[in-house]
Amino acid sequence: MRLFQPSLRLTLAAAVLALTACPALASDAHWIGTWGTASVAVANQQHDFTADTTLRQIVHLSLGGSTLRVVLTNELGTGSLTIGGASIALPSTTDATPAAIQPATSLPLAFNGHPSIVIPAGAVAVSDPVNLTTPPLSNLAITLFLPAQTLTTITGHGLALQTNLVAPGNQLAAAAFTGAHNIATWSFLKEVDVQAPKGASVVAFGDSITDGWRSTTGANSTWPDILAARLHAGHSTRDLGVLNMGISGNRILHDGWGPNALARFDRDVLAPAGVRYLILLEGINDIGHAYDSTKPYDVVTADDLITGLSQLARRAHTHGIKVFGATLTPYLGCGYSSPAGDAVRQALNHWIRTTPDLDGFIDFDQATRDPAHPSSFSPAADSGDHLHPGDAGYKSMGDAINLDIFRH
Repeated sequence: MRLFQPSLRLTLAAAVLALTACPALASDAHWIGTWGTASVAVANQQHDFTADTTLRQIVHLSLGGSTLRVVLTNELGTGSLTIGGASIALPSTTDATPAAIQPATSLPLAFNGHPSIVIPAGAVAVSDPVNLTTPPLSNLAITLFLPAQTLTTITGHGLALQTNLVAPGNQLAAAAFTGAHNIATWSFLKEVDVQAPKGASVVAFGDSITDGWRSTTGANSTWPDILAARLHAGHSTRDLGVLNMGISGNRILHDGWGPNALARFDRDVLAPAGVRYLILLEGINDIGHAYDSTKPYDVVTADDLITGLSQLARRAHTHGIKVFGATLTPYLGCGYSSPAGDAVRQALNHWIRTTPDLDGFIDFDQATRDPAHPSSFSPAADSGDHLHPGDAGYKSMGDAINLDIFRH
């Protein structure tokens, strides 16, 4: 007896083909990171998220879009994190209250159709897509309700450069909070993605000079911000997003404020959506601490740092990401500077400018140094601490990037 007639066999084959095609159709959506931040572990005592609490946090998008998703993080938490509810909205343009929103634009976030989610320690949670039109280079308000829970360590970022709010109780639906206080950090936020037919993202990976220390809060004046604005203005680059994965105090080879660059690379460079380009600006903290004339520690050589950067480049290349090294900016005159350390900085910069291990370089050193004293910042670029640029110095850095390297 024939179990399958030819017509039935064809019908079953078509059904199998249809079933296997469904995931492919679902994956046709092209997600691109439009905002992101690098995470560090923070003791919960800093914000005391032990009672019902609502957080409203502002992020500055690079790419615009009409379909978004949000990635929440418990990557460095030591226990499960319960998100009782979440929403996104456009910030108010008329209410002077910090982090006030336009109520008509407020939309709930869901996770597989559910309004809440428990995120295990070490994990992230990706929201369902939400239809909300956001212009390029605009702000987005993300509101999270955290029901009472025990959190020993939270996953956050210490330098938001935005005015965010924490308020008691469940104020998820409130246009403006009551009883709130301002915070200058982000908590439990990792990434915002937009859906687009084409495009990619650029990761800016580094320390406080990428993070934007000593730039103006709310001005979006870090060098990654300047790069994002320039990319948007260019006809052939306006579909590129920028993710700022800088951590103040970060080092290549040793932990500091946050995990070392080698340890955090996978989650901050390889994991975000649509990454095609990487700009590496790391090493000044390794050098500063190793060659501090009063209290050197974690001593490293130029070759140690070159090996570390080479490892990062190799890991990125494995995933098809182009890697551009950025020369380290001047630092003589700052608290941990020394001539011996500057010699290591110069050696590292020489390697960045000449090595075939990278796909090119960006000369931030040349863009910010004093021509008369090349190991020091120019007066125009210096924020005053001789280690970090001010807004004008960050603009010089962003303007120094040749956009032709992002041809795709």
